[in-house]
Amino acid sequence: MPLYPSMEFPKDPGLNDLSKLFDPDWVYSTYRSMAREGYPVPEQFRIRQIGYTPGRVAIVSYMAAWDEETYLPWEHFIARVDRGSPIEVFQFPYDRSLPGLEQSVDPDSALKLVNKHVLAIGARRIRVEVIRYRPGNRAVLRHHVGRTRFFARVMTPRALSPFLGGWEVIARSSFVAPRIAGYWGDGALVWMSEIPGKTLRRLIRRGMPSDPDPILNGLETLWSQHYAGPSGRAFDLPAAYRRAKGSFVHLARNTHTESVLNKITKPLDRFVQSWHPSAIAHNDFYDDQILVLPDESMALVDFEEAGPGDPMLDVGNFVAHLTWRSRFGHLGEFDITPSYRDDFRSAAIKRFGWDERELNLREAVCLFRICTNAVRQPRDDWRGKLEAGLCLVDETLQ
Repeated sequence: MPLYPSMEFPKDPGLNDLSKLFDPDWVYSTYRSMAREGYPVPEQFRIRQIGYTPGRVAIVSYMAAWDEETYLPWEHFIARVDRGSPIEVFQFPYDRSLPGLEQSVDPDSALKLVNKHVLAIGARRIRVEVIRYRPGNRAVLRHHVGRTRFFARVMTPRALSPFLGGWEVIARSSFVAPRIAGYWGDGALVWMSEIPGKTLRRLIRRGMPSDPDPILNGLETLWSQHYAGPSGRAFDLPAAYRRAKGSFVHLARNTHTESVLNKITKPLDRFVQSWHPSAIAHNDFYDDQILVLPDESMALVDFEEAGPGDPMLDVGNFVAHLTWRSRFGHLGEFDITPSYRDDFRSAAIKRFGWDERELNLREAVCLFRICTNAVRQPRDDWRGKLEAGLCLVDETLQ
């Protein structure tokens, strides 16, 4: 039974069963043990997403697909192995890290939750649409109740308080924040109003982006909020960097990529060791987080990292995502990502008088973290893409 892409991770002494997660025979037999009686054999399995921390945990999600004449939807299942524990296999929407997911996906229980935690609606049915799901981390759903629609964000319990705190930070800026319609604490589930608009990324792809100045105006109102010093909610760049570096060190061992990694981590290590929060910031700012509304105002749709951070890192992260897409995205006829990246960066430097070398360091460390995409959403050429991404970090550091 084919498994795409074909992957072979280096052995991990902390995760003895890791190789099984990429063994087509193991994946096939595991699926068949869960499949409903009488179900046909899938045509193939695809690796949908990988979460990996060397020596600690690996989570791989798969999609089972049938031939076109079978007329069955793809099925989603997940395998997780933690250090010192046997492999755990489960099917979406069960996820022990996301206690609210199963009930929020099922239409009957989702309707009861909306009536209890949001508002009492006379509708007898609800339609649930899965927008995004990252096993063990978060999910975004859309709940359609009659003519009313909410985004339902499911998260881990420890992420709920930072998410609500981040919303308060954004609400005090000039950015529009979606209205929180209600939340279910025990399920770590938040309902937010749907805001009509188009993502900035979509507009850039169509050659119709917003001028950088309104975005920078909004960032200034965010950064100017009172800063009382780092707290428990401060953005932890060193930890995020270490997670990415740990994965790359393990995956690049005894390959050409290892020399590229060694070269770029020397300056990045020094930068990260000296970095510290200096103001209130978004801390995960990029084009797909921004909605441009019909009146040209800007809304932010994701803000769980908002709090003590680094203004220049916000711009560095924004530019890094555009740099990544310029190099590895499929740019259409009207897509102006490369030129918009240059315009936005120049506008920020001119307005704030920043040192270009300092901004380059922040763009590079953000690009370094974005390189995890090559592993997290793998394709057949994932090793080549990882090395090419790290080479792009090296270019940024020059």
